[in-house]
Amino acid sequence: MSEAVEAAGQVDSVRETLQDAVRLSKRIGDEDVAKGDVILEVRDLEVNFWVNGEWFTAAEHIDYDLRAGEVLAIVGESGSGKTQSSMSLIGLLPPNGRATGSAKLKGIELIGLSGRELREIRGNEIAVIFQEPMTALNPVYTVGFQIAETLRTHYVMAPADAKRRALQLMDLVEIPDPADSYDKFPHQLSGGQRQRIMIAQSLACDPKMLIADEPTTALDVTVQAEILKLMRELRERVDAAIILITHDMGVVADMADRIIVMKDGQVVEHGSAEEIFHNPQHPYTQALLAAVPHLGTALSDDNPALKVSLVARDEEPVPLAPGDPGATPALLMEDVAIDYPGQGRRKPFRAAHHINLRVDPGRVMGLVGESGSGKTTIGRAAVALLPVAAGKISVAGRDITHAKHEDLLPFRRDVGIVFQDPGSSLNPRLPVGESIGEPLFLHEKLRGKELSNRVEDLLDSVELPRSMRNRYPHELSGGQRQRIGIARALALEPKLLIADEPTSALDVSVQARVLQLFYDLQERYGFACLFISHDLAVVEMLSSQIAVMKDGRLVEVGPTPEIINNPRHPYTQRLLAAVPVPDPGKQRKRRELRDAIIAQQGIS
Repeated sequence: MSEAVEAAGQVDSVRETLQDAVRLSKRIGDEDVAKGDVILEVRDLEVNFWVNGEWFTAAEHIDYDLRAGEVLAIVGESGSGKTQSSMSLIGLLPPNGRATGSAKLKGIELIGLSGRELREIRGNEIAVIFQEPMTALNPVYTVGFQIAETLRTHYVMAPADAKRRALQLMDLVEIPDPADSYDKFPHQLSGGQRQRIMIAQSLACDPKMLIADEPTTALDVTVQAEILKLMRELRERVDAAIILITHDMGVVADMADRIIVMKDGQVVEHGSAEEIFHNPQHPYTQALLAAVPHLGTALSDDNPALKVSLVARDEEPVPLAPGDPGATPALLMEDVAIDYPGQGRRKPFRAAHHINLRVDPGRVMGLVGESGSGKTTIGRAAVALLPVAAGKISVAGRDITHAKHEDLLPFRRDVGIVFQDPGSSLNPRLPVGESIGEPLFLHEKLRGKELSNRVEDLLDSVELPRSMRNRYPHELSGGQRQRIGIARALALEPKLLIADEPTSALDVSVQARVLQLFYDLQERYGFACLFISHDLAVVEMLSSQIAVMKDGRLVEVGPTPEIINNPRHPYTQRLLAAVPVPDPGKQRKRRELRDAIIAQQGIS
């Protein structure tokens, strides 16, 4: 009898939930919203956090209207309040946070909405593309299941139909081999591929409003161009309104109709994209635009390299580029192949084929290409973090191809690596001063005052206060953590530095300071560097040579001016054509040009 009562209670609970969902959907969908109609009204929005016994204001006096089919870009440095003010709209603040004021979605007040009603809105009416897909995706479920779960949560759909639709969405965002990737876990995908999964999940229900929090941070320019195209198509297909949170002013120029500039939790400027880019009024906006890197002559509308007919070329291994005959190369890779071992029924995967690469002492080699192309694999193999299946690798004249563990200790003195994510590469249990000093303690046996002095010198070199040595990684900003990572990598004054996307997640103003710091340190210490990045403007700024990777192969290697101004390989040409320009008018022309190239060649 008790089981029957319990079952009846569960049925009533489910029925009540469905009735609430229907009532809410009717309230939100009572009136069709035409393009140009106001879909979101935000008035006097304020976000506060309870910290150390008092309320800390993260954002205040936020006022704006968002219209159907419109893209509103919110820009500003880390800590300006742009993300938290947007997350407060759908109740995604941390437990110690609160939001006050008003935010109405088609007349329905979002601030203070209950959890059940919010769950019906999230993913269905409002979708979010989070900045960090690794933390947003569930690590114990396959990525395909997580997309299908979103569909089945909001629609009555059979598992087979949900899987079919999930595969279509994965194909839409250009996940390689969707049928195989469907059963992979988040950690088995590259950073860019995880971001694409997050975007596919967000677009699953064709939401009326999309909050895109740094949606292209981890993506290379070609995939970024496709993702932005997808977002524009969503806007056109269902008149979706988009809040775009980003520090990439090229993306803002490509997408935004209006722009809000935030600093220290307040809006300092608000206007159309044309007004903000061509006539910024506030000094902070002017400084923000001045910090944006430009790719130089390759972005000129008259550049013949962007109008050349794309001719297919055989995928032959790129020969080793000549170097200084009198110098021992800091890094030499000769016909290198790298495999990832198989797991279970999954076969071994060759991530790099026939790699011929030479970096001379004191030179910076830029390595660019799509996520999953093998860039990071090459960098990790160069510091003996991955084994080599074929070929030969030498660092500063030392053959490390088949070096054993005990042989690598002296080798570690000659190399350093700056990881893409400084937060996960620093030990969260150690003060950053100990992380910087650890290589000196292990390799040079420094102790006490001598070790302390060297740590302080390294903090000085990366322009951080010496007092920060006692802080933990979570107490620092992203830019400060990245500087700590650089200091640690340079502690032993290596002959070769591998920099893996060291500025990809930084705001443009912070990125500009870190890049200037990196340039000054390279001049001072004279280390050779393999600089891995998807930002061609940054690579051009720092590198004397550029190597371009696609599908695990080097397709083009040459001096920076030659690669930027006269690219020979079709893929390099597409990379350059996909780089967004921080100017709305020029970006529209470049987008049309890229679409014409793709249409001509039948590629993407």
